[in-house]
Amino acid sequence: ITRMHFQWDWLCLGVLIISSVTAEIENKETLDGDVEVEDFDKQSQEADVDREKPSLEVVYQTPKPTGEVYFTETFDGVLAGWVLSKTKKEDTDDNIAKYDGRWEVEELKENTVPGDRGLVLKSVAKHHAISAMLTKAFIFNNKPLIVQYEVNFQEGIDCGGAYIKLLSSGDDLNLEYFFDKTPYTIMFGPDKCGEDYKLHFIFRHKNPKTGEYDEKHAKRPDVDLKKFYLDKKTHLYTLVLKPDDTFEMLIDQSIVSKGSLLEDMVPPVNPPKEIEDPGDKKPDDWDERPKIPDPNAVKPDDWNEDEPSKIEDPDAVKPEGWLDDEPQYVPDPHAKKPKDWDEEMDGEWEAPQIPNPKCETAPGCGDWVRPMKNNPNYKGKWKAPMIDNPNYQGIWSPRKIPNPDYFEDLHPFEMTAVSAIGLELWSMTSDIYFDNFIICSEKEVADRWAADGWGLKKLVASANEPGMFSQLVTAAEDHPWLWVLYILTLALPVGLGVLFCWPAKKTDEDIDLKNPDISKPITKGELKQDREELEDDEIELEEKENEDTAEDGKMSKPVCSLIKYKDTNRAIKSVFSAEDEGEGGEDIDDEEEENEVADGGQEEGDKSNKSGSEDEMKEADESTGYGDGPLKLVRKRRVRKD
Repeated sequence: ITRMHFQWDWLCLGVLIISSVTAEIENKETLDGDVEVEDFDKQSQEADVDREKPSLEVVYQTPKPTGEVYFTETFDGVLAGWVLSKTKKEDTDDNIAKYDGRWEVEELKENTVPGDRGLVLKSVAKHHAISAMLTKAFIFNNKPLIVQYEVNFQEGIDCGGAYIKLLSSGDDLNLEYFFDKTPYTIMFGPDKCGEDYKLHFIFRHKNPKTGEYDEKHAKRPDVDLKKFYLDKKTHLYTLVLKPDDTFEMLIDQSIVSKGSLLEDMVPPVNPPKEIEDPGDKKPDDWDERPKIPDPNAVKPDDWNEDEPSKIEDPDAVKPEGWLDDEPQYVPDPHAKKPKDWDEEMDGEWEAPQIPNPKCETAPGCGDWVRPMKNNPNYKGKWKAPMIDNPNYQGIWSPRKIPNPDYFEDLHPFEMTAVSAIGLELWSMTSDIYFDNFIICSEKEVADRWAADGWGLKKLVASANEPGMFSQLVTAAEDHPWLWVLYILTLALPVGLGVLFCWPAKKTDEDIDLKNPDISKPITKGELKQDREELEDDEIELEEKENEDTAEDGKMSKPVCSLIKYKDTNRAIKSVFSAEDEGEGGEDIDDEEEENEVADGGQEEGDKSNKSGSEDEMKEADESTGYGDGPLKLVRKRRVRKD
């Protein structure tokens, strides 16, 4: 039973180890638990079925929109309609103010899909600006706005952005002069500098009273975005604005942030109804102190403020063996003056100091100083205890007045119309890849567009991913403690196999149970001879019993043995009564009569032997030497007969 418990403990331990390793691998492949996953469309699901096919077998076709769109761009053909900016960035040094960053149209460096090309930012530490007009302007009325595009940080990202701007419609919109101050309606996309990973959603809201525009920033997503910047994979960024004044931001078709334009923007779209009066001032006699020193408190007479906090320990004793005459540090005897040492320039050379080797074996060296201890008489500077301030008036705040700039915009979705799309970026990392822009109003159209473009890239990247072994090694590099789990996991099947399959050592009890002691067959003649011997011994014991009874009136030890002999003899007779019935019936009857006589004598002996002790009975049993021998014969004989 103990060994079985031990084996089950090993089995449970193995299950726990395998579960923990599996959970670690799954955690590296999934986003935060708050991410809400949306279903792919039918084409995405069909593409996932062929996930294991190598990338070279993927046949790429330029995505085509399946519904009404306001703008699409795949960069698979000639770069038509895109305009490079020729202006300069304001409030910047002239040597870097010009938008002279280089753009190229090329395929991905890794997980390439033959024929699929994108727009790539190539320059480092330069300003880039490029833009294109929409096929038709988007007007915010009763249709959702969906903006979607792909980004791949092929070299990772140190500091830079990959966001886009939807430029506001206007008569003065000139793409050749597109720069950071060009009016835009929406800015959306990833941005990173240092360890600050952002996903921007900013819209410019027009104040209906003043006509001025203010930037409203969406709250930061709760999801860890670091993975999307460092894995060198193509990711799909989607912004959905709905006429009910709500928004959603998605990465790879999974929602990472959502909210309301009225409630989840910073600063809020609508200003407060009341504001603090800027002309209100706190009165001079306003008391904001909740506690004050007790004015009636008096310092006790025995309070000594001059007592130090630490004093020398008067009970301390200098350790025995302390070397008072030895310094703690001595010049290094093995040090030599450098050959290039110039005493006129460098001064007199001195050997460097090293710890005194004599002090290593001693309690200490140098002058012994008593250690310091806390002063029991120290109380510090006396201060009056604090009491509630009877004049406390609370924390002062200016009075509220109606906000003269208050307005209420119940539908901030109704933004300024959009006529163009642009990328105005600065980056310290090159080779940022953009592809498959689409602006539409139907989610199904955007999903189908993503399936034909980003879906193939995802399929190829999945096919080129390293195997399970490489993933385990990568996980262990990030978490070295996983090596212990790997070793235990590999050793577990071997250990379980040994425990359950290796033949166990047979014990003496197992041998006795599996191989019962079957004695040799006993002939009838041998058994009769043993019975005759028992009868002779029985007669001798009866005679001795009579002699002992006459002498001291007590039953002797052989009488107890006689009882056991008679019981044994009776058992043997009962076994062979059937066999001896025809041949020796008269002998058996005589023996039974003798047994009855013996039984009568035993009863009389019992009455006369009440004072006999149990120890004498046991000694009698042990002294006979016949105790179990005949019974074993009977038991073995029964086995043979059965």
